[in-house]
Amino acid sequence: MANSPQAKKRARQNEARFAVNKARRSRIRTYLRKVEEALASGDKEAAAAALRAAQPELMRGVTKGVFHKNTAARKMSRLTSRVKALG
Repeated sequence: MANSPQAKKRARQNEARFAVNKARRSRIRTYLRKVEEALASGDKEAAAAALRAAQPELMRGVTKGVFHKNTAARKMSRLTSRVKALG
């Protein structure tokens, strides 16, 4: 357990950041799951719409430090190619 006041404050800040990041990560995963479900159903229009909605969320996760830039780029690239191949 933290002993110094500085360490105690850091522990509080870490908990708060963890909660925010967890919520953001969950939100992004929800958007990605919607794309996956649209792909599974075979509906190209729905998949493309879900992908357009997911892209800004994923990039926002990068700017907020939840995901690495290359991870987000890889996910977007793979999803985009799968949506294109659907038609």
